[in-house]
Amino acid sequence: MHRVDVDGLAIAYERVGEGPPLVLLHGFVGDARSTWRRQLEALADEFTVVAWDAPGAGRSDDPPEGFGMAGYADALAGLLDRLGLHRPHVAGVSFGGALALALLGRHPATPATLVLVNAYAGWVGSLPAEVARRRLEDSLALADSGGEELAAALVPTMFAPGTPRAAVEEFAAAVRAFHPDGFRAMARASATDLREVLPRVRVPTLVVNGERDTRAPRAVADHLHASIAGSTLTVLPGAGHLCQIEAPVAFNRAVRTFLRSVGQRGGTSGSGTASTAGSTPVSSPG
Repeated sequence: MHRVDVDGLAIAYERVGEGPPLVLLHGFVGDARSTWRRQLEALADEFTVVAWDAPGAGRSDDPPEGFGMAGYADALAGLLDRLGLHRPHVAGVSFGGALALALLGRHPATPATLVLVNAYAGWVGSLPAEVARRRLEDSLALADSGGEELAAALVPTMFAPGTPRAAVEEFAAAVRAFHPDGFRAMARASATDLREVLPRVRVPTLVVNGERDTRAPRAVADHLHASIAGSTLTVLPGAGHLCQIEAPVAFNRAVRTFLRSVGQRGGTSGSGTASTAGSTPVSSPG
């Protein structure tokens, strides 16, 4: 793992492979390696894969108070600039998907494509108001607990029943190592409303939904898909919120197929036809 200074913050990241850049953004718990190990290993044959530890997670510094989603988007843009990653593909899960949207909103020339995985247009932008309010309150209360309590509360909501215990425990270990201040910052950043960004998305976009996700259920994915012109929605059967861990073969195939199709189209916006991922059910484009 490497670290680089971005506007006074030390930001850690993994970088593997050669080819077009693919940047991976984790959620508001976990870190680069625990969230994206299977993609770092599998997709490096075709892409330069970069996964960061967001400020406040993993080996990165904690951000200042009041950092907000704008601060995360600007820090990410700064990291990409420092690494010379121009027009990368940007994939984010959960909070990371919201961050990908915020990056496009604040730095529209930066992403070449978006892959939004069980993502939100911010909690406020995608969830009922009372659900978003409770989620923020519960998260801030959990930040004052220990890692065991945080993992016990959140990890079961991240995976569909039947996920191999070893995969769950690998991720839970990273959750237990959370930064309380960083977790608060990411929770507060998650409680935003990015709906105004959605009609401004003009890059090819793949929306991925785990069929059994209860944190960002199908209705959330449907709203993103319907609001982003030309986007494609892929549903991974049997998978939950962290579908890239639970169903890595199907997930990696879906991402690879989508990014190859973008290359064949010369990087234009969505063509209005849905891509497929083996036997994965795929909706029609919006």
